[in-house]
Amino acid sequence: MKSPSTMDPEAPAPPGTPPDRKEKPGGGGGGRQGRKKLPWRMTLSLAYQSLGVVYGDLSTSPLYVYKAAFADDIQHSETNEEILGVLSFVFWTLTLLPLLKYVCVVLRADDNGEGGTFALYSLLCRHARATLLPPGRAAAGDEDGGDGAVAKKYLETNGNAAAAATLGGRGGGAAASVRRMLERHKVLQRVLLVLALVGTCMVIGDGVLTPAISVFSAVSGLELSMEKGHHKYVELPLACFILVCLFALQHYGTHRVGFLFAPIVIAWLLCISMIGVYNIVIWEPHVYRALSPYYMYKFLKKTQRGGWMSLGGILLCVTGSEAMFADLGHFNQLSIQIAFTCMVYPSLILAYMGQAAYLSKHHILEGDYRIGFYVSVPEQIRWPVLAIAILAAVVGSQAVITGTFSMIKQCTALGCFPRVKIVHTSSKVHGQIYIPEINWILMILCLGATIGFRDTKHLGNASGLAVITVMLVTTCLMSLVIVLCWHKSIFLALGFIVFFGTIEALYFSASLIKFREGAWAPIALSFFFMLVMCIWHYGTIKKYEFDLQNKVSINWLLSLSPNLGIVRVRGIGLIHTEIDSGIPAIFSHFVTNLPAFHQVLIFMCIKDVSVPHVSPEERFLVGRIGPKEYRIYRCVVRYGYHDVHMDDQEFEKDLVCSVAEFIRSSGGGASAGAASKANGVWHGEEHDKVDEERMSVVASGSMRMLEEDDAMAGGTIAIGSSRARSGEIQSPSPSPSPVPVQLGVKKRVRFVLPATSLRPNAGVQEELKDLTDAREAGMAFILGHSYVKAKNGSSFLRRLVINFGYDFLRRNSRGPNYAVTVPHASTLEVGMIYYV
Repeated sequence: MKSPSTMDPEAPAPPGTPPDRKEKPGGGGGGRQGRKKLPWRMTLSLAYQSLGVVYGDLSTSPLYVYKAAFADDIQHSETNEEILGVLSFVFWTLTLLPLLKYVCVVLRADDNGEGGTFALYSLLCRHARATLLPPGRAAAGDEDGGDGAVAKKYLETNGNAAAAATLGGRGGGAAASVRRMLERHKVLQRVLLVLALVGTCMVIGDGVLTPAISVFSAVSGLELSMEKGHHKYVELPLACFILVCLFALQHYGTHRVGFLFAPIVIAWLLCISMIGVYNIVIWEPHVYRALSPYYMYKFLKKTQRGGWMSLGGILLCVTGSEAMFADLGHFNQLSIQIAFTCMVYPSLILAYMGQAAYLSKHHILEGDYRIGFYVSVPEQIRWPVLAIAILAAVVGSQAVITGTFSMIKQCTALGCFPRVKIVHTSSKVHGQIYIPEINWILMILCLGATIGFRDTKHLGNASGLAVITVMLVTTCLMSLVIVLCWHKSIFLALGFIVFFGTIEALYFSASLIKFREGAWAPIALSFFFMLVMCIWHYGTIKKYEFDLQNKVSINWLLSLSPNLGIVRVRGIGLIHTEIDSGIPAIFSHFVTNLPAFHQVLIFMCIKDVSVPHVSPEERFLVGRIGPKEYRIYRCVVRYGYHDVHMDDQEFEKDLVCSVAEFIRSSGGGASAGAASKANGVWHGEEHDKVDEERMSVVASGSMRMLEEDDAMAGGTIAIGSSRARSGEIQSPSPSPSPVPVQLGVKKRVRFVLPATSLRPNAGVQEELKDLTDAREAGMAFILGHSYVKAKNGSSFLRRLVINFGYDFLRRNSRGPNYAVTVPHASTLEVGMIYYV
C-alpha cells in the first residue's frame, strides 16, 4: 500500500473556522473535495453516493418506530390522539435533531473534513492543551517542528491561516477563558476524555444493536405473509443467517458492492414515500394536522407517564443520524445536506404520515404483530416490499459496521484502544477498512442480542439509549467547539447546549427508565469497551512515563565506548522507541549486555498525531545525536489518524532518503552538539535541548535512492568512484582482490542529488557514502519487548489493572504498529521488565 496523497490545497474549510468564515454551501466541507465550489454534477454525484453509505440506517427506521412506541406504554385508541401525537413527536424530532442540529450546525465542525466523536475531541485538543492521550499521540505540540507545527501547517495549507493562528493558546474573550480553565484543571481534561470515550463506546454498541434491530424488523413482515404461528420458526433463523452473511462479507470491502447500495436505498425511499402518499390519500388526507406541536401537548396530557416512556421508541426515528457526521470524510457537506433535505427527510415524513393515516382508520389489528410498518403496506405488494426492506436493512447495517471500524481505528491510532489488525479494502478510498477481530466480536454480540431479545421492543430500547447517548456527547463537545474553535459568544454555546441538550435529556431519561427491558444492553457493552479503553490508556501512559524517567543522556552513550569497547558492525540499526528525545532504556539495556551496534544507528519514533492526514512533506522529522562521526540519528515519523501506513520497502527507502537529505541540507557545519561539549564532556540535558533544536522537517522525495544488483564477475569489482556520475554519491567498493571470488550478486546503492543542488563538500560526501555502505550491508530492526509490572508496594487496584488487565490486553493484541512490516530474518528483540 502506498501512503495517501497529501490533502488538496483547496480542501474544505479546516477546523476552527466559524461557519460565517467558510465558503458558502457549494464549497463543501468534505475531506478530499475542493474547498472551492464544486461543479453541480460532482456535488449531485456525491449526494447520490451518500444515500447508499450514510442514510441506510436512518431510512429503515420506519420499520420499527411505531411498533416500538406502542409496545406496552400506550394504547392505540379510537380518538387517534395517541397515533397523531406520536406522529407529531416524530416530525419535530426529525426536524430539530437531524435537520437543524446536524445538517445546519454539526456538519460545519469537521476536523479537516473528518467527523465523529473522536474527531471533535482531537479538534478541541488542538485549540486547547487539554489532551490526556499518551504523549506523542496528542494533538497540540508546543515546539516548532512538533505536532503543533503539523497542525498549523495543515490548517495553513488548507487555506485557513486564521484557524492556524489560534493554535497554541492565542485568542481572547470567552475562548481564552474557557481554554485557560481546561488547561488548568486536570479534572476537566479527564471529563473531556471520558465524554469522547463514552461516545465512542456507544457508537460501538450501536454497531452491535443496529444490525440486529434492522434485520429483525425487516424479516418480521413474514408474520403477515405466513400462517399464524409459523413465522416464529422462520424469523429468528432467517435474521441470524442474514447477519452471519453480512459480517462474513465484510472482508471484501464496501467498494466492491458499493454501486448497489445507493439504488437500494433510493428504491426503498421511493417505495415508502409512495406507500405513504397512497395511505394519506386513501385513508386520512387531513393527517397533516398532526404536524402541529399542539398534538404533542395533547398526547402527553392524555398519556402522561406512559407517553413519556414511549419516547424511548419514538427516539428510534433518528437512529443513524450520527452517520451523517461520522461519514463526512467520504463526501462534502453540501452533498450530505442535499441528500438529506431533498430525498431522505421528505421520504421519511411521508412514510410516517402514511402509517399514521392508515392506523387512524384501523384501531383493531389482528395477530401479535400489532402496530407495525407492514400492516400499512397493501397486501398485493407486501412481498416485494419485504425483499426491498431486507436489502435496505443490510445496507443500513453495513454503514454502521463500517463506521464502527473507522472509530476503532481512530482510537487505536490515538492510543486509546489495543492494537488490532487493520485491512484497507480500497486502494482509492483509504477510509474503507476492515478489522477482522472487531468484525467477529461484533457478529457474536449481534447474534447474542438477536437471539436473546427476539423482539423489536427490547432491541429498540437498547438501540435507543445508545443513539441518544452519542447525540448528548456530540452536543456537549459541540458547545465547546462553538466557543474554542469558532470564537462565538459563550451565550450562543449555552443556548445550543440548553436547547438541544434539553430535548435529548428528555429522550435519554425515557430510554434509561427501561433499563430492565433492554436498555441495560448498551450500558453493559459500553462499560466493557470503556473498561478495555481505560485499562489500555492507563497502562500505555505508565509505560511511557517509565520510558521518560529511565531514558539515558547522550553523555552516557558517548562515555560508554571506551569503557566497554563497543564494536560497530556494518549495516543500519533501526531502533524503535516511544520517546522522541534521549536514549531509551531498552537500548541501554541492550548495549550494556551486548556491547556492539551498527555503523549507522537510527532511533525511530512513530507518532500518531491528532490530524486526519500528514502530508509526505511533513512526514519525517530528522536530527542528529552526538558528533557527526558517531553516525547516530533520530527520526520521528508522523501519521494522521486516517493515514495509511506505508509498506516495508517503501518505508525503508523513504526513511534512508530522509536521513540522507538531512545530511545534505545540514551541510558541513559543526556537529549538532558542538555547543554543548565542554572539556570533552557532554552535558546530557543541555545536549538534549540542542538536539531538539536541530530536529528539522525533511521532505521525502528531494533525494532519490537507487538500488541495483551489481554482478561480480571474474573475481573483480569495479571501483565505485570511477563509475559515479555527476550528481550521484555511492559507497566505495573494496579494492579488486587477486583471489577468485565466488560469482554472486551484490546490491549497490547510490543517491541521486537534486539537479539544482550544489555539490556537497567532502564531509557531507563521506557521511553519505557511509550511509550507502550501511544500506548495502542491510538494515536490522531492534525492537523492544517490554513486560509491564506493578512495582512493589502498589495498591491492589493498580496490581489488578497492570499485572492482569493490561498484561492480558497486551498479550492478546497486535504488535506495535511501526509503519513497517518487520522481516523476521533481520529482527532482534530486546526484552525488559518495566516496573511502574
